[in-house]
Amino acid sequence: MSGVRPSPELLAVARRWIAAIPNRRPDELRNLLTDHDHLLFVGTGDDELWRGGAVRDGVAEFFGVIPDLVRHEETFAEAHENGGTGWAVLNHELIFANQPDRLFNVRTTLVFVLEGGTWRIVHRHGSVPIPNATMTGTEQTAIADLVAAARQGFALDQRAGFASVMFTDIVNSSRIASVMGDRLWSSEVARHFAALRRIIEDADGQFVKSLGDGTMSSFPDPVHALRAAQAILTAVAGSDGPSIALRIGIHTGPVVQTDADFFGNVVNKAARITSVAEPGEIRVSDATRDLVEPGAGLAFSLPIATVLKGFDGDHTTFRLEWRA
Repeated sequence: MSGVRPSPELLAVARRWIAAIPNRRPDELRNLLTDHDHLLFVGTGDDELWRGGAVRDGVAEFFGVIPDLVRHEETFAEAHENGGTGWAVLNHELIFANQPDRLFNVRTTLVFVLEGGTWRIVHRHGSVPIPNATMTGTEQTAIADLVAAARQGFALDQRAGFASVMFTDIVNSSRIASVMGDRLWSSEVARHFAALRRIIEDADGQFVKSLGDGTMSSFPDPVHALRAAQAILTAVAGSDGPSIALRIGIHTGPVVQTDADFFGNVVNKAARITSVAEPGEIRVSDATRDLVEPGAGLAFSLPIATVLKGFDGDHTTFRLEWRA
């Protein structure tokens, strides 16, 4: 099992599949399915087990009769890959427009294979869970107890949970290095990283790693991340070293930590947000902005519609003001 690893790429593909259903995107539903006869589709009904090309041809019509949604919230999602195969599991809470007083929990399992360099779904299983106590008349808690114990161990080791991920990036570092020379520039970058580490740790953050001329860090609370970002740009502006421009990006959500590193869709999106920030700018996601209380004393720009490489559609970001 050494080749199995978390797959942010597959998770993004799985989310595209899920989003295509309520958004009525039939071509995307079909194109994400394999066109081979081993395609298997398992639904929630007793007779909903189909295979082959008919599944691909009929999937849009199958989902097309689903009523409009007034709530569609992801409550769990993870994906893994191993070579040319992968899998994703997602859970969503749904409320349909024609049944506004009823909440449905829907689980989806997707199995993928790489076909011509593209991930395709070869197996889909959807279910609406019914508690075992309802079906059998007795509580079955053995697995739940073990999972709860495992989660407690995870939390103590800070290996999974909710975090604000921040990236910093020095703009035009190659040009500065050519002027200063590699040796002096390397020394300056090391000094810069040390200063950032102090600011990040003073804000209750974790300096995760350096990435060339940038850094990645994690914070338990978005306000801590935002204040650290402000402090970093203030320190850079007042530094007696060479004049550098820094851009910073922050996104907040569920992350997985393994061996002192962080993984997941939140990490990837934070990096993409950083890449679209202007020099001297702190750009944050709407998820981060929404978690800031009005009385926190932080000022943001109006919403900015942003295209992020590797993510579908426009994404709402905000600029955090940091100058006094």
